[in-house]
Amino acid sequence: MNKVKMTVSLDSIYKKIKFWNGIFDLTKMELEVLSVLIENSPKLTSNICSIKNKKTAAGLLGIEDHNTLNNYVKKLKDKGALTYTNKKYTLPKLLLPTIEEVNITII
Repeated sequence: MNKVKMTVSLDSIYKKIKFWNGIFDLTKMELEVLSVLIENSPKLTSNICSIKNKKTAAGLLGIEDHNTLNNYVKKLKDKGALTYTNKKYTLPKLLLPTIEEVNITII
């Protein structure tokens, strides 16, 4: 079996999400919303879609009402870019900024 090792430099959260977007099929705005939510979440193990974080994200994205982000949050959950368990939204492991290396085996 032949093996190829490839290193990809992803120097921002937006680029990391965009790299994996073939799996999630997010729109440009969904990519932006998710990256801003991640960048401004104090703890990624807590609720990434808390009211405080949505208010901050809405302000940074130029959206007047933070409740508008609920539409994007639902789409992100439906597409698998967010998970909802125990009444909180979190990231799938693949999108955690703390993950430094991913190994993929194609058979």
